[in-house]
Amino acid sequence: MTNERFEDVIDALDDVLDAEREALLAGNLDEIGRLLERKESLIDQLATLEEADRDPLEALNAKVMRNQALLDSALEGIRTVARRLSALRRVRSSLETYDEKGERHMIDVAPDGAVEKRA
Repeated sequence: MTNERFEDVIDALDDVLDAEREALLAGNLDEIGRLLERKESLIDQLATLEEADRDPLEALNAKVMRNQALLDSALEGIRTVARRLSALRRVRSSLETYDEKGERHMIDVAPDGAVEKRA
């Protein structure tokens, strides 16, 4: 492949990585999915090129690593939210108490949530 073609692929991948970073920071998961296809295509094209110059590749690698760290953080945030929502669902459906021996007991709450109030 020509040096010009190599630079075009490098520039396009650089732009995609910048757009991916912006989407990660904005929490735009749809955009991240759309960019993934383009990124994979460019990486495949890059793999077929025979250019020996590593400087542009090292800069791209730094951006890939940066975006991977952002993606890992985003995934951990999603997992944290999922765990919290699960805990909230458990709280709605049951009540945990401890007896005088420190043993935990689970009390199921009625699904209709009706509570009788007496004066």
